[in-house]
Amino acid sequence: MDSSSMVSLRDRAVVATLIYTAARAGAVATLRRGSLYQASDQWMLHFDEKGGKSREIPVRHDLEQMLLEYIDTAGLREAPKETPLFRTAYKNTGQLTENAMYVVDVCRMVKRRLKGAGLENRLSPHSFRVTTITDLLEQGVPLEDVQRLAGHADPRTTRLYDRRHKNITRNIVERISI
Repeated sequence: MDSSSMVSLRDRAVVATLIYTAARAGAVATLRRGSLYQASDQWMLHFDEKGGKSREIPVRHDLEQMLLEYIDTAGLREAPKETPLFRTAYKNTGQLTENAMYVVDVCRMVKRRLKGAGLENRLSPHSFRVTTITDLLEQGVPLEDVQRLAGHADPRTTRLYDRRHKNITRNIVERISI
């Protein structure tokens, strides 16, 4: 994704936040400037999730760079804590409004960016969440850790997101004892 304008920097930061935190689009849309904060030498994101839950997620270095580049370009570095982090764009001017993006705005933006990248229309912001969860499970990250990252109360919910292909091997069929 290019980074030639304030809107493209915002979009890149939103998509990266979706991918690298496994957050829901609604939680990303409600982020405020104060949701991104530095705790010692680590940047953190505070998400307000559905059901009144909240989570704190450490920010990986490349996401940190994307967020800070967007924040600096948008002039949000010293903005009040309650200022929306991801703001809507004013028509096709490339300028941002003072208004927070709603979840529908995040979804439309992601669809537009996916189309621009030539990816399938069936993908959505939720696809990033599913992909991140599956990727971590493929890497052998314990289910309980992935469950905490995803904000799931029950590991069965996290398992529903697992899209790893379970291959049927010859070893399996050789075990049939009939």
